[in-house]
Amino acid sequence: MTKLFIERRDDGKYTVTKQNAQRASVVTDTQKQAIQESREMYPGVRPDVERQRDTDRGGRDKWRKA
Repeated sequence: MTKLFIERRDDGKYTVTKQNAQRASVVTDTQKQAIQESREMYPGVRPDVERQRDTDRGGRDKWRKA
């Protein structure tokens, strides 16, 4: 089973990355575009999406399914 992750980069763009991949499959300007791209590339796979809310610990909150 393919596992996908959508994460925000430091430059504000979003990546779609397969689990254990060295590089992103695609880079987009918005999270919505990244979700759409992942659904087109991998139909039937729900990516894990990094939430945009920062925590006091200096990182992102949690993951959610798109």
